Amino acid sequence: MIREIVKHPNKVLSEKTKEVTEINEEIITLLDDMYETMIEYDGVGIAAPQVNVPLRIAIAELGEEGSILEMINPTVLETEGSSVDIEGCLSFPGLFGEVERPTYVKIEAHDRNGQVYQLEATDFDARVILHEIDHLDGILFNSKITRVYTEEELEELYGEEE
Repeated sequence: MIREIVKHPNKVLSEKTKEVTEINEEIITLLDDMYETMIEYDGVGIAAPQVNVPLRIAIAELGEEGSILEMINPTVLETEGSSVDIEGCLSFPGLFGEVERPTYVKIEAHDRNGQVYQLEATDFDARVILHEIDHLDGILFNSKITRVYTEEELEELYGEEE
């Protein structure tokens, strides 16, 4: 089911989320709904607060093949490097800006079966994962923007697709 995206300045976006204590049918349904919602709104990641659920759950689409990473109770174990790139956010329609983030991240999280896993990601994948984990901590990308881009500037950079 496609859910409504919560827009800034809704309070749920700026609050720290609660740990998931039990992975049950409700959590599985939420993961499925978040995936459908992310695809519907052309996102590459989505966090539970963005669909008005204050739990530590996020999804990220990784790699060229678009594999889907489901993160339940993710924690960042390690980061390295630094790069600046343009980001947007489903909860901030029309806002795009430069954000500095690590170029490498190692996380630990649970999957939908309750299994703990670790994952390492670099570059764009690391950026997406860290953006979504920030959501779970109530940290919004607009607080990290160093330069805002207009739609005209984005069209110049990326063509008419934006």
